[in-house]
Amino acid sequence: MSGVMKRMGMIFRAKANKALDRAEDPRETLDYSYQKQLELLQKVRRGVADVATSRKRLELQMNQLQSQSTKLEDQGRKALALGREDLAREALSRRAALTQQVTDLETQHATLQGEEEKLTLAAQRLQAKVDAFRTKKETIKATYTAAQAQTRIGEAFSGISEEMGDVGLAIQRAEDKTAQLQARAGAIDELLASGALDDQSGMHKDDIQAELDRLSGGTDVELELQRMKAELAGGSSGQQAIEGGTSQQQSQQQSQDTPRFDKQ
Repeated sequence: MSGVMKRMGMIFRAKANKALDRAEDPRETLDYSYQKQLELLQKVRRGVADVATSRKRLELQMNQLQSQSTKLEDQGRKALALGREDLAREALSRRAALTQQVTDLETQHATLQGEEEKLTLAAQRLQAKVDAFRTKKETIKATYTAAQAQTRIGEAFSGISEEMGDVGLAIQRAEDKTAQLQARAGAIDELLASGALDDQSGMHKDDIQAELDRLSGGTDVELELQRMKAELAGGSSGQQAIEGGTSQQQSQQQSQDTPRFDKQ
C-alpha cells in the first residue's frame, strides 16, 4: 500500500510539473523577478532614508547639547567673576555631563553614518543590478517573442500547428468525401450501363439501348415514309382508272344518243 501511494504521489507530481511547465511563460517570470527586485531596492532606499533621519536627529541633539554646554560655561565664568564659586562649580559640573552626552551622541552618529554609507553603497549596487537585469530581461523577452513567432510561422507553413492542423484535417475530410462521392457516382453509372442495376425511373439508358432505339426509330420513320408513298401511288392509279371509266361511259352514251341511218 505504501508503494502504491508513493507511486501515485510521483505520478501526481510529474503531471503537476508538466502542467506548470506548459503554463509557465518565461516573460511573466522575468517580469515577476524584476518586480521583486524593485521592491527590494525600495526597501533598501527606505532603510537609507530611515538611517539618514536618525543621523539627522542625533546631529540636532548634539547641536542643542553643545549650545547648552557653551551657555553653562559662560554662566560659570560670570558666577566666578561675581565671587560665586559654588555656582561656577555647579555650572561646570552640568557642562561636564552635557559633554559626556555629546560624546555618546557623536559615537552613535558615527555608527549611523557608517551604516548609512553602507546602505547607500548597497542601494547603488542594487540599482545597477536592477538596471542590468531590466536590460537583460527585455532582451530575453524580445528574443523569446521572436523565437515564438518564428516557431508559429514554421508550424503554420509545415501544417503541424493546431490551428493549421484543424484546417488541414477539414480540407482532407472534404477531399475524401468528394472522392468517395465521385467514386460512388462512377460505380453506379457503370452498373447501370452494364445492366447490373435497373433504372427505376426509366430515364437512364446505356449506349447499346440508345443505339437500338435510334435504329428502331429510324426504321419506323422509313416504314411510315414507304407507307405514305404507297398510299399516294395507289391513290393516283385509282383516280386514273375512275377517269378512264367515265370517259368510256360518256362515249357509249354519245353513241347511243346519235341517230343511226340504215342504208337502203
